[in-house]
Amino acid sequence: MAQAISMAMGDPRSNLEQLIRKNGDDFSSLSRMLGKNPAYIQQFIKRGTPKKLDEIDRRKLAEFYAVDEQVLGGAGQIPGSGSASIASHNLVRIKQLQVEASAGPGSLADDDAIQDNMAFGAKWLKQLGTDPANLSLISVDGDSMDPTLCDGDDIMVDHSAAERPLRDGIYVLRMDDVLLVKRLALRPSGKLSIRSDNDRYPNWDDVKPQEVNIIGRVVWTGRRL
Repeated sequence: MAQAISMAMGDPRSNLEQLIRKNGDDFSSLSRMLGKNPAYIQQFIKRGTPKKLDEIDRRKLAEFYAVDEQVLGGAGQIPGSGSASIASHNLVRIKQLQVEASAGPGSLADDDAIQDNMAFGAKWLKQLGTDPANLSLISVDGDSMDPTLCDGDDIMVDHSAAERPLRDGIYVLRMDDVLLVKRLALRPSGKLSIRSDNDRYPNWDDVKPQEVNIIGRVVWTGRRL
């Protein structure tokens, strides 16, 4: 708390930038966490736009970094209450991989380096029934899964699903070195049905399971409006 009080004496923009750099975060991922455009935090810190953080955004950031809102330009908190008492473990960061799953003609995806991360509530993640370490975020490329998934959507993939019996749903899979996102179903014959939600694209109804490498099941999607 002493550190938070010391920081509160400085400029909120400088304080936020210090927190970001100290924790190894970046402007764009924090902006997306707030539901803003990727440049929102950078513009606030570097250009002074907006002049001050919106109250809801300020509270989310204070909770994320477990600091008093006064550090980020708020009026301060009563000791022992408010955002200063909320531990940062209430938010869990999910890695965002530098790959795209094609929902179109198909795209190669060999580079799975961590590009970014996004924070989600620990309680919400627990409802997914999997260890957050098994989750990652990737982007959708193409429109074969319209309207369910659109080009540019972020999808959360549960990799542990690849080790469990297949159940009907949307999966990320690899076929012939191409990373795809498709709707899968197990047929009575034991073969797989691989389908696109956009009827302008072809489906495959008798695929041998050994020809498909299941990467994980899609459990959440987010998109920009």
